[in-house]
Order: sequence, then structure tokens, then C-alpha cells
Amino acid sequence: GQITSLLFSPSQFSTMSASNLTQSRPAFFILKGIPGLESMHMWISIPFSSFYCATILGNCTLLFVISTEHSLHKPMYLLVAMLALTDLGMSTSTIPKVLCIFWFSWTRISFEGCLTQLFFIHSITALHSSILTAMAFDRYIAICQPLRYTSILSNGRIGLIGLVSLVRATLFILPMPLLLQKMPFCEHREIPYTYCEHMAVVKVACADTRVNRMFGLAIALVVVGLDLSAIGSSYALILRAVLRLSSRQAHHKAVHTCTAHVCVMLTSYTACLFSFLTHRFGHGIPPHVHTILGNLYFLFPPMLNPIIYGVKTKEFWNKVAKYKCWRPAL
Repeated sequence: GQITSLLFSPSQFSTMSASNLTQSRPAFFILKGIPGLESMHMWISIPFSSFYCATILGNCTLLFVISTEHSLHKPMYLLVAMLALTDLGMSTSTIPKVLCIFWFSWTRISFEGCLTQLFFIHSITALHSSILTAMAFDRYIAICQPLRYTSILSNGRIGLIGLVSLVRATLFILPMPLLLQKMPFCEHREIPYTYCEHMAVVKVACADTRVNRMFGLAIALVVVGLDLSAIGSSYALILRAVLRLSSRQAHHKAVHTCTAHVCVMLTSYTACLFSFLTHRFGHGIPPHVHTILGNLYFLFPPMLNPIIYGVKTKEFWNKVAKYKCWRPAL
């Protein structure tokens, strides 16, 4: 005992005991689901699974019709197909695990699996934002410079836009899991959500997380700020061009051309910004409300987007009607 007391001071003992409470790479995290509503998980899973099935059905129908109908192989519909792919990726990166928590109480997720899910959630969100920006540019060219539309936006350029958007999303988001991989985590590995969101994982770390927090905030402001600025500029120019039109019919046609994209943009960005702000600043929101609303971001926009384009785009609706045994009355 005397030898031990000579070798280690009380402060060193406290440091050693603190180090035993952390480990650089925990084997797993515990996803708590919806805090306070654990007994209701089975009932909550009914609308969640219904919305997810509707998302899969709607977006797969969208992709099937666009891929099989050569008349839809146009820049606008190729962007819609990209949006459908990101919607599928967004829901599939989270909802299957959520349903496993609700149905089977499989609350564990491996450390690597958590960081992988985190990467896909945020990279697909950034990709989704880029595609919405490209769709706004598409509508600007279609209304403000219709005679140059085919020369400015070809199918090849749409593919290039998609590739650049994918590279941008990957490069922006990849540092997030890489930074977290090197951080120590506490023995308390519980994440009070149904999925591994960046800020939720950062809060479990037992170290100074200012770099992680600032990087996440900077990326969110850059991605959303740049994209919303570009979308706003496009629609400002579209509005100016529409107001210059003398024909009321031309007004109606121009507005109808943008309606679907505006609806999709509002549902997507409203849910995205709410989820982002509540994760960072929503300290007064009850945990179960916070978690449910966060999950709705991965359910409602992906489910509604194919419905919006199916209803608002007559050309697409006519193609869908070909695969039914009935035609809607016009």
C-alpha cells in the first residue's frame, strides 16, 4: 500500500479511474427508440411501416415508369428519378432499423454500423438538396430561356450534375464519421433516438466536441445556405419572367410548371430544417416529440414526393395510366 501511494498520487488515481470509464471504440451503441413511449412502440410501428411501404411503392413506380418510357427520358424526369433514388435511400437508411427496434427490441447497433448510418443519412440529405437545386435551375431554363433548353440541359449534363452532387455530398460528409472514429466514448452508450444522427452521437462522446459541432454546423450552413440561395435566385428570376408575360394563360402554364417542384421543396426543406434545429437547439421540446418529428423527416417527404409529381405532372400520370386496367376520366 505504501509503495502504491508513493508511485501514484490521488489525482493520478482519479485520472486512471476516469480513463476506465471510456474507451476509444465501443463495440456498440444502444438506440433507445422513442423515450417514454417504449410500451407504445408496437402501435407506433403501424403508421411507420405503412408510410415506408407507401414510400417504396410510390418511388419504385416512379422509377419504373421513367426507365421504361422513352418519352420521359428528358432532363426534368431524369432529375425526378434522381430525387426518387435519394428518397428511397433516405428512408431505407433509417426506417428498417427503426422497425426492428419497435418490433423486436433490437436496440443495439455496432459502432461501425452507427457511423455508416450517420454517413448515409447526412450524405443523402446533402445529395437530396443538390438535386432540388438542379430542379430549380431546370425550371428557370424551361421558363426564362425555353428556346435554349435542349442546348443547355442535355441528358448528359444532367448525369454530370448528378455525379458532381454525389461527389460534393461525399466529400462534405465523410469527415464527420472520420472525426468521430478517433474520439473516446463514455460507458454510457445510450442514444435517445431511433437512428444515429451526427449530433446525437457527438453528445455521447467523452471529449471536447467543439470541432465536431462546429464542423457539422458549418457543413449544414454551407450546403443549405448555398442551395437555398440558388433556389431563391432561380425563382426570383422565374417570377420576374412570369410577371412580364401578358397572357393570362401563359401565367397559368408557367405557374403550373413550377408547382410540383415548389411543393416538394417545401416539404423537404421544412422537415429538414426542423430536424436540424431541434437536434441542436430544441432543449425545451419533450424527447418523444423530438424523436417522432425527427423520424417523420425520413417518412413524409419521401412518401409525398412521388404523389406530388404523379398528381401534378399530367404527362407522367398518363404514362402511369397505361399500366392500369382502367383510365381515369378526364
